[in-house]
Amino acid sequence: MIEMQGVTKTYSRGGETLTVLDRLDLTVPDGDFVALMGPSGSGKTTILNLVGGLDVPDTGQITVAGREITGMSRSRLPDWRARHVGFVFQSFNLVPVLTAHENVMLPLQLTPLDRSKRREQAAFALDIVGLSDRGSHRPSQLSGGQEQRVAIARAIATDPDVILADEPTGDLDRDSANAIMELLQRLNSELGKTIVMVTHDHVAAAMTKRELHLDKGVLEREEKNTSVGS
Repeated sequence: MIEMQGVTKTYSRGGETLTVLDRLDLTVPDGDFVALMGPSGSGKTTILNLVGGLDVPDTGQITVAGREITGMSRSRLPDWRARHVGFVFQSFNLVPVLTAHENVMLPLQLTPLDRSKRREQAAFALDIVGLSDRGSHRPSQLSGGQEQRVAIARAIATDPDVILADEPTGDLDRDSANAIMELLQRLNSELGKTIVMVTHDHVAAAMTKRELHLDKGVLEREEKNTSVGS
């Protein structure tokens, strides 16, 4: 599903060049559920940004769902991203003046679906995350865990190949975090979604299939959580 070959990414800061990823090779098979772990600045979020087409590497190739995206034009990336990638963020990133249903419909605006079909898919996504009865509620009327469920529904509304989650449990209490992880596990096991998740939470990471540990842009080691599944 995801193949990164010889990927290097640098940034300039204060006249200094910082190497965030250093000739990284990474393979994520279809249906995998991976936790990216490591200290701040190790390149975890950069990997998500590159795989999701939000940024481009200095060198190397990235293939997602059979498409080599590093050579894709900037004008084509948004359409590709809308069809193949769903994003989940730590801060939920919901639009406060919109209802849960309207928030979930947002990425569907970039698809050729008519309004009736968009409403239907948004309702289906809310049902999957257990919030079919909260569609008319605005974010301020929801708990943090419910807000994150809405964000996950938004991420899966377009039926993407890959879900990229950046600290999805970071702003939640333990019970809410566990509930979100159980939902992600279900999306992985029952719907076959490939999930790559950045986290500092060892409890959340243990609920994935694999933990990949990075430091200074280099993949140091891998741990398999065999109790979760192969």
